[in-house]
Amino acid sequence: MLPFQAVIFDLDGTLADSLRDLAEAMNLALTDFKLPTHSIDAYRTFVGEGVDTMVRRAATPESNPQTLKAIADTYRAHYARLDYPHTKPYAGIPELLDGLTAAKVKLAVLSNKRDDFTRALVAKQFSRWHFVDVRGEREGVPRKPDPTAAYELALALNVLPVNIAFVGDTAVDVNTAKNAGMRSVGCVWGFRGREELANAGARHIIESPIELLSLR
Repeated sequence: MLPFQAVIFDLDGTLADSLRDLAEAMNLALTDFKLPTHSIDAYRTFVGEGVDTMVRRAATPESNPQTLKAIADTYRAHYARLDYPHTKPYAGIPELLDGLTAAKVKLAVLSNKRDDFTRALVAKQFSRWHFVDVRGEREGVPRKPDPTAAYELALALNVLPVNIAFVGDTAVDVNTAKNAGMRSVGCVWGFRGREELANAGARHIIESPIELLSLR
C-alpha cells in the first residue's frame, strides 16, 4: 500500500524536461531588447517561481518595471509561437504514471507556469493519463509556495492534504507541500538537485521517478 491517495506534481523540472524551450524563448526575448542572453544551464536557477521572477533574474539589474513587463510579454509570445518542440517527459515518468494509475492513485498538476501554458503542455505531453485537475498561475491566486492552489486541488481530488504527496524539483515545491500539510517529495532529476531539496527539508528525496512507487 502506498502512503498516499493522490499525487500533485509540479510540471517543469518534474514531469517535463522543458529547460531548453524555456531558455530559448527567454533568450529570444532578451535579444529583442538588446540584452545579454544566458546559457541553458543558467536557467536552472531562473525558473520555478513564475515568469516575472524569471525575467528579473535574466534581465539586467538596470531594467525598469515597464521594460521587465514588456520582456515578459515578449517571452510569452515566443514561448507560445515555438510550441516547446524540445520538451518531453523525463525518463521514467511514463512508467511512474502507469504505476500510479494502476494503483488507483489520483493525479493532479500544480505549476507556477501560466495556467493556459500549463494546461496546453499537459494536454500535449501527458494525454495518456487522467489528471483530475491541472492548474497553473492564475490571476487572483497566489503562486507556490503559498498553499492556496494546493488546497484547491485537494478539494478537487477529494483527498485530505495529509494523504497527498506533492512532488517537485525545487524548494518552492517542498515549501508548498509543507505549507499545505502534504507529504513533500523532492526529485533530483529536475532543475535544482539534491542539496536544495535537502536544505528545504523535503520529507523524501528520490533519484528516479519509479522510486515514488516504493515510498513507505
